[in-house]
Amino acid sequence: MNVSPEWIAPGKTEKTVPPRVLVVEDEPNIRELVCLHLGLEGYACDGVGDGPEALKRTESERFDLIVLDVMIPGLDGLGVCRAVRRGRTNHDVPILMLTARREESDKVAGLESGADDYLTKPFGVREFIARARALLRRPRVPAAGGAGAARLRNGATGDEVSPPIRVHGVEIDPARRRVRIEARDVDLTDQEFRLLYLLASHAGIVFSREALLSKIWRGDTFVTVRSVDTLVKRLRRRIERAPARPRFLLTVWGVGYKFADVQV
Repeated sequence: MNVSPEWIAPGKTEKTVPPRVLVVEDEPNIRELVCLHLGLEGYACDGVGDGPEALKRTESERFDLIVLDVMIPGLDGLGVCRAVRRGRTNHDVPILMLTARREESDKVAGLESGADDYLTKPFGVREFIARARALLRRPRVPAAGGAGAARLRNGATGDEVSPPIRVHGVEIDPARRRVRIEARDVDLTDQEFRLLYLLASHAGIVFSREALLSKIWRGDTFVTVRSVDTLVKRLRRRIERAPARPRFLLTVWGVGYKFADVQV
């Protein structure tokens, strides 16, 4: 569905480019309904019906949100999600996953593949739009560089870019959004990067799951403490040599998580 190329953001008076949303859904009626309501919200919506076409679009075009059905032909939604997270063009894009499956294990699988939120069918239009808005409110890394881009990469809201840090052989540079561990570069999503920087810059300090929710998700309505556990699990897979026996991201049972203490 086509919408006007001019869009007035909530609380703003100037016109700007509307957020672009890619809807990946093989059922035409659902795809058209989702695009219709996104269009009514002022978003520019593109729809595709299978996994390979979704990958082709996400590798060549930048989107602000991906609405992704799990059961799509060619390559399922979990595979598409993992591929997007490994890519460069949209590795940090918010992903809202849709599925008819209601079991908790299916939701966990979706989140562990890299999705930011999960909605089961049938769903209400108001809830869908609320979740889409929440995901679109999250700061996104601009395509261009510069100091403003660096601040968004780190999730900072102040005027200064957070300084690089090195702890236990882990080097984190927010200005370049680069993580190196034992001389190897590690690619992280925006949420993974912000979680790692937060914990590593406060090594030894225990953060509760609720505190991490407020700092990483910034008050989004539709996330729970289980989302924190899933994000930590994903991050451990990327930075730990043995995720089941982590050296860096430690669990403090009954409390939350911390980065390994610095010995003095």
